[in-house]
Amino acid sequence: MAKMCAAALAGQWAEALAINRQLLPLHLKLFVEANPIPVKWAMAERGLIGPAVRLPLTPLSAGLHDTVRAAMRAAGI
Repeated sequence: MAKMCAAALAGQWAEALAINRQLLPLHLKLFVEANPIPVKWAMAERGLIGPAVRLPLTPLSAGLHDTVRAAMRAAGI
């Protein structure tokens, strides 16, 4: 996101658009459940935060783990 924003601010539209295209499938999958549940799961999956969530959030449905994980991989994350 930082690279995409920097490219856009620098007027490098083609580069910003290419980065956006790469990230778009991930962005769509990060809304398979209520935000921020998939985002927190993805961060925990990468070891950036712990796996626990506080109410009113619930853990990401187990059946969606592979969906979000595949989108992360496709985005290069």
